[in-house]
Amino acid sequence: MVNFYDFILVKKSKLHGYGIFTEIDIPKGTSILKIFGDEIDENECVRRENEENNVYIFYKDDNKYIDTKNSDKIKYINHNCDCNCYVDEDEEGNLILVASRNIYSGEELTIDYGYEDIYSSCNCNNCDNKEQLS
Repeated sequence: MVNFYDFILVKKSKLHGYGIFTEIDIPKGTSILKIFGDEIDENECVRRENEENNVYIFYKDDNKYIDTKNSDKIKYINHNCDCNCYVDEDEEGNLILVASRNIYSGEELTIDYGYEDIYSSCNCNNCDNKEQLS
């Protein structure tokens, strides 16, 4: 079994700042990497977002969040409305990044952040195309 984590690199992104990219092809449905960090509750999540401007937090479930600020890769995942990955839960209850389609070597891995505010400032090609069609 391939350890995809070893083939994920952090590089400059055309979408925003830095992003994570794959060096190898990843088949649709593949678990790419585990999302790890501090498990925190909603109150601590709000505090970190407001007081620390922390934007590296993933929603897990019922008042549980994962703060990935200290991770070396997943914190760099960018938003794209036409994303190639999604976040799911594995059998042990860990959050994992999963390929939503076949992803090819050199591609940036992206997810849909899924909150309203992101769409007004989105830089993805999908949104750029929507603006050009208007």
